[in-house]
Amino acid sequence: MAGPQWTLVWMCVLVAVNQIGFGSVVPALPLYAQSFGVPVSAIGLAVGVYGLARFAGSPPAGYLSDRFGRRNALALGGIVTAIGNLWCAVATSYPEFILARFVAGAGAGLIVTTGQIVLADITTVERRGRTVSIYQGVFIFAAGIGPLPGGLLSEHFGLNAPFVAYSIAGIIAGLVAWCAVPETRDPAHVTRRGRGERAMPLLAQLRRLAGLRGFVLACFVSLANAVARTGGLFAVVPLLGSLRLGLSISEIGFALALGTVIGFLAAYPGGMLVDYFGRKAVIAPSTILAGVAMLLFCVAPTFAWFIAASVIWGTASSIGGAAPSVYAADCAPPGLNASTVSIFRMAGDIGYITGPVALGVISDQFGAVTALIAAAGLLVIAGGLFAAFAPETYRARGN
Repeated sequence: MAGPQWTLVWMCVLVAVNQIGFGSVVPALPLYAQSFGVPVSAIGLAVGVYGLARFAGSPPAGYLSDRFGRRNALALGGIVTAIGNLWCAVATSYPEFILARFVAGAGAGLIVTTGQIVLADITTVERRGRTVSIYQGVFIFAAGIGPLPGGLLSEHFGLNAPFVAYSIAGIIAGLVAWCAVPETRDPAHVTRRGRGERAMPLLAQLRRLAGLRGFVLACFVSLANAVARTGGLFAVVPLLGSLRLGLSISEIGFALALGTVIGFLAAYPGGMLVDYFGRKAVIAPSTILAGVAMLLFCVAPTFAWFIAASVIWGTASSIGGAAPSVYAADCAPPGLNASTVSIFRMAGDIGYITGPVALGVISDQFGAVTALIAAAGLLVIAGGLFAAFAPETYRARGN
């Protein structure tokens, strides 16, 4: 059972286990960080350092998956994830907790980046959109459902219980990688290394990828989506819903969860559209539509409109999140799947780090509405530039 279909199945199992663990710590993270006696302003560091570790871990993930194989890199990611989260659970001080979060984020970076590399290995351009959309749908749904068991664990077993659960999830993910995921690295790559041939230097790889206009624009789209998600949806939108509409936490949670479920259902149809109509025909409109959703959050006069904004966001961001990954994989020069995917992932992680900080500052200085308008503007600009200047990488025959 080592064909591409079974590889995809086991990768979905792996990422589901890992992302449920990731989502489980979300409800407990602010309160657990605050239990160390730090001010509210310091709690954001516990979120940002995780994204920083993912960003820093993307290049090593590409190197390790090329040097030692995809399966080994995934298994290592599971082990590092387990160590980091167990350390979080037993940390005795806030600086120690932050360091442990960095280790956990590095493990997540190994899994997330190497997972995308595996997908690039096993797919052809004809079916890449559908394959990536399945994986992306599982990824989003698992992360979205994770807070439910995480909240129950926190309530019944303490605030550190979700971190223990994430540690166990990391071990399971590592075992799945080691025991079930087949090696997908190009055998010719191993043969060249066995003959002593040197790989292309990193700077040369970067220069080559930087010369691909479409790849650079896809990275910008990924960054814009990450800024809007982590800085807009996760931080500013709940605040706006509470202050402007008087929504309760449960109402906000319901609306955002519904958007996640709709996004999950839209993932595979979105992949079909990418494979049939081409990458640009999906990436540009979905990115702009995500910007429209941000604006709709700003002007929503009722809870029903807030739900509508969340559904539009969930649909657009699900499709718009998978399609740029497909485009980036299309752009990979022969033998550079790992480097291409790891650099693309870094662009999204930059948005993960800078989004909450930048939109938080804008919100403090000019208001939450202005912050969401800024996020919407970034998405519209990214989608417009991609529509205008990115070359199409694939379109089904007859279209």
